[in-house]
Amino acid sequence: MNLTDKKCEPCEMGGEPLKKDEVDFYMKDVPEWEVKEGKKIGRKFKHKDFSEAMAFVNKVADLAEEEGHHPDFIIHYNEVELVLWTHAVGGLSVNDFIMAAKINGLANSC
Repeated sequence: MNLTDKKCEPCEMGGEPLKKDEVDFYMKDVPEWEVKEGKKIGRKFKHKDFSEAMAFVNKVADLAEEEGHHPDFIIHYNEVELVLWTHAVGGLSVNDFIMAAKINGLANSC
């Protein structure tokens, strides 16, 4: 099953973060994302201008609300950096890769 066909699952109860081999397995499904600090994934998206960047941010925010999984946003005029990790597990979970795949889909449709 494709990651974009999955839904983020609640994980407030905690659990274990993905192991390195599991992270490596999912990374192939989220092109242009990179592992950060060993426990997060991030990607930068460049836009034409500030308005286009903010429109993208709003689309990602709507998606995050639908999925119940929220990235960190860093905005520099026309560049948006997104960082994903699962606070409840203190690292990466499958939810992070589901969101990254869905965000890639949004970026490709803009």
